Amino acid sequence: MNKRREFVKKGITGLMAGSIISMPEKFFVLVKEKKEDLFKLAMAGFSFVNFNLDQSLEMMKKTDVHYLCIKDFHLPYTSTAEQIAAFHEKLKQSGVTGYGVGPIYAKTTTEIDNAFDYAKRVGVKLIVGIPNHADLPYVAKKVKESGIRYAIHIHGPGDKLYPNAMSVYNLIKDIDPGVGICFDMGHDARYGNDPIADLEKYQKRIFDIHLKNVTSATHDGTTCELGRGVIDVPLFIKTLRKIKYSGMCSLEYEKDMKDPLAGIAESVGYYKGVCDAV
Repeated sequence: MNKRREFVKKGITGLMAGSIISMPEKFFVLVKEKKEDLFKLAMAGFSFVNFNLDQSLEMMKKTDVHYLCIKDFHLPYTSTAEQIAAFHEKLKQSGVTGYGVGPIYAKTTTEIDNAFDYAKRVGVKLIVGIPNHADLPYVAKKVKESGIRYAIHIHGPGDKLYPNAMSVYNLIKDIDPGVGICFDMGHDARYGNDPIADLEKYQKRIFDIHLKNVTSATHDGTTCELGRGVIDVPLFIKTLRKIKYSGMCSLEYEKDMKDPLAGIAESVGYYKGVCDAV
């Protein structure tokens, strides 16, 4: 009986040892295959239009988002160097980096000058803007002089300047490559276009993405939680990887704007889950 027990004990010990030896190899293969995406999740500042900077940063902290496209209601265009430094220090204390400014409407060349001056003083290399068509050559000139890229924001059906990605691309395709598109996937879908096909088609000129979903691919479609709309977000993420997009995906959450935290949290969680799963 004792010999039988000893035999069984040795057999179990051997099986366990074999499992322990083999497990790390499989585990490390899985870890090695998971690569960090070139693109990063951010927040579009407009999502916080009803909140001051401290409140906005607290929501970003709760949802674990670390990049922000800066709006002027948090950092006015007339801010001094000291105020800009204090602003960046406050972001740093919250683990947040400001990566761009805008959207900024510019109806004159003077306003375009002011936008580039603002971006330079803030210390970012991207402006999200809405200039007049006639001023696009001037925007290209400023891009070349400053080294600051300029992404034109699209606003969907009803917008006379830039309703979709195609409307921007057709105007900028022959000017400085530093002029591109802020690709609002929700507004592109509301126009009736396929935002996934447009992402791939205009990839070389897409500098920034406003990440959102909408209730319908029509004029009346409205922003909803990222996982609840008509856009196939998993396929969108796969396409970002396919084209090797390396910019920001800025969540622009325009639902429940006076109480957005639950929707932002759900959208961020869905986005991160999709990134892990697909």
